[in-house]
Amino acid sequence: MSDLPPCPQCGSTLTYEDASMLVCPECAHEWAPGAAAEENEAEAARIVDANGAPLADGDTVTVIKDLKIKGASQVVKVGTKVKNIRLVGGDHDIDCRVEGIGAMKLKSQFVKKS
Repeated sequence: MSDLPPCPQCGSTLTYEDASMLVCPECAHEWAPGAAAEENEAEAARIVDANGAPLADGDTVTVIKDLKIKGASQVVKVGTKVKNIRLVGGDHDIDCRVEGIGAMKLKSQFVKKS
């Protein structure tokens, strides 16, 4: 079988190579072999908040859910504003300093952009 990727436009697995391009016979879409992988990586690298707004380094966010701090008796309350966030890779994708608590990591699904 062919190890060519499926068409990024229609999902067809009948793709074939034509010189340096890949072609889909069903929808006639043509693309460069590395272009689809680069688009998927860029989409995966984009970090969004709970409402789908893209986040960037230095943004201010608001916590939308009470968050218990593992190993401590403190809680980050709903409505807490966190300034100057830093985006990192991994499960907890926001590094920040919460006033009154200190440095911690947050998940982007529990914050909204302010």
